[in-house]
Amino acid sequence: MDVDNNADGTGGGGIDIEQSLLQQFSCMGTTDREELVQQLQKVLGSQLNYSTAAFFLDMNNWNLQAAICSYFDVENPQKLPSMVLNSDPKASESESIEPNNRFHKTWSITNNGLESWPTGCYIQCADGDCLGGERKLISALRPGENGIITLEMTSPSTPGVYQSKWRLCTPTGTYFGDPMWAIVTVVEEGTMAVTQQLLELHELGSTPGQINPPNPFVPQSLQHLQGEFSPDDSNMC
Repeated sequence: MDVDNNADGTGGGGIDIEQSLLQQFSCMGTTDREELVQQLQKVLGSQLNYSTAAFFLDMNNWNLQAAICSYFDVENPQKLPSMVLNSDPKASESESIEPNNRFHKTWSITNNGLESWPTGCYIQCADGDCLGGERKLISALRPGENGIITLEMTSPSTPGVYQSKWRLCTPTGTYFGDPMWAIVTVVEEGTMAVTQQLLELHELGSTPGQINPPNPFVPQSLQHLQGEFSPDDSNMC
């Protein structure tokens, strides 16, 4: 199972963990192991004893959310949907944009599995700066079917390079498929306009070919042949 340490949900077994409860635990940021064991037991209920809870937490570096996902992987195995990204935005895309501008980010995906996705899958920010993007339901793709996901985002107010990692989730909150990235470079306001103006000036100043000015030492009757002579060949001195 492809699970990030910051996954915020669980996998199978028909047990739907309340998302808001997991988020509250995540925000606590506690490192107290006894408290983490109690939190894991609270989420999973009486089915999990103290030693088992400690085992799963220790196996996942005492990350509560990752421990929950690992528990359901072992105790309630379930085949996850399959998804492949048709391009690699992290390697090929880095967009420049001015601060506080809205833009759209689009990914092309494919269900490369043998089963249709369940209804209710969604995409959500998994790591980095969310860039103003929000969780969004996605279509349930059939095997081999392609899909397009488009999110509206807003560039941060401070210049810099920002990375936003997004994942598809099952209806119960388990990540699946390739990660999707939005990488933007926020530049100073007005910088892009100046760059565009310089580019336009460069294009206006360019010429399709080299034009030689008239040579006053070549007789007017031979001006049309000027390009065939070099200054050394004219012998007009």
